[in-house]
Amino acid sequence: MANGIKTTGYQEYFTKEHNMVRRAVKEFIDKEVKPFIDEWEEAGGFPREIYKKAADIGILGTGYPEEYGGTPGDNFFMVAVGEELMRSTSGGFAAGLGSHNIALPPILNSGTDEQKKRFIAPVIAGDRIAALGITEPGGGSDVAGIKTTAVSDGDHYIVNGSKTFITNGRRADQLTCAVRTGGEGAHGISLLLIESDTPGYSVSEPLKKTGWWASDTAEIYFDDCRVPKENLIGEENQGFYGIMANFQAERLSLAIMANITARMALEESIKYAKERQVFGKPIMGFQVNRHKIVDMATLIEASTEFTYRVAAKMDAGVDQIKEVSMAKNFACDVSDKVTYDAVQIFGGYGYMRGYIVERLYRDNRILSIGGGTTEIMKEIITKLML
Repeated sequence: MANGIKTTGYQEYFTKEHNMVRRAVKEFIDKEVKPFIDEWEEAGGFPREIYKKAADIGILGTGYPEEYGGTPGDNFFMVAVGEELMRSTSGGFAAGLGSHNIALPPILNSGTDEQKKRFIAPVIAGDRIAALGITEPGGGSDVAGIKTTAVSDGDHYIVNGSKTFITNGRRADQLTCAVRTGGEGAHGISLLLIESDTPGYSVSEPLKKTGWWASDTAEIYFDDCRVPKENLIGEENQGFYGIMANFQAERLSLAIMANITARMALEESIKYAKERQVFGKPIMGFQVNRHKIVDMATLIEASTEFTYRVAAKMDAGVDQIKEVSMAKNFACDVSDKVTYDAVQIFGGYGYMRGYIVERLYRDNRILSIGGGTTEIMKEIITKLML
């Protein structure tokens, strides 16, 4: 232990309490999710009741204050939960169930006591679904260039514009939304809580994606939505900083998702390589496959350790903006290679629906795009290095 940072080996990162939470989530996934995940993938979503079931055993409240129904803890409680949710084998399910973890932190960090009671507690209880609305059809990763406007009108804002690629876009009851309340650029952006029953708020049909099939993804439209000014999160025109702070936790989460995606692909590859017979022997008997698996495993170990190290430093209060961007990029590069190689090991079967590696290969592709693309991460790293 150095400077309050856990240092050696995975077990040094996870305490008995962390592992208790991990076991509880694993039991939930094994009982409530895995038997149905293939069906939910094909259906393009999972039942809303799963949020309540997850809330009842504390999954949704992990990392949140007790006064709002949560269970506070360090980053490794979130790591344990995130890894086990990914063990569902569906990145879409994990993203859909966990959308509150990108929607609620700005409220927790900058909201009023009344906002926290209204908009955090019911979500943690599984009674409401929260989503984050940042990306716009013409903006992509250019957060400072958002066009959705919120014009002051007495004690309300009049909101016009749209958001896209919103996880839980169709089913969300509330949207933590980036809007333009001032001039151009980062200094004119605010965060506004918009409820889905607001007149003028509408959603698209489900967006059809390459991967993450089990997540509800949609565009959201605002046509003269009147939103009370009491729903402003933090100060007007200061929302950009809240968005940037929020991105760090999201990038850590995406690195964790990438590492577990790669690890599951490796596990499936080892199992298949031991069972699959060609030319009279298991394909694990061929050196090219054994070495491929060794390379996959080595990359995963390096990426996982790097990600855990960053998480530990964040817990210790050490600035990790550069490092978490590096960890996300590295984890996604590793997952790109490992899922590709896993499909190659499976051959034609790796291209067939019904095989886990096929889903992992598809789901993996979004990870280097979401939360800021690889290219944006490199720009952030460059600015902090040079």
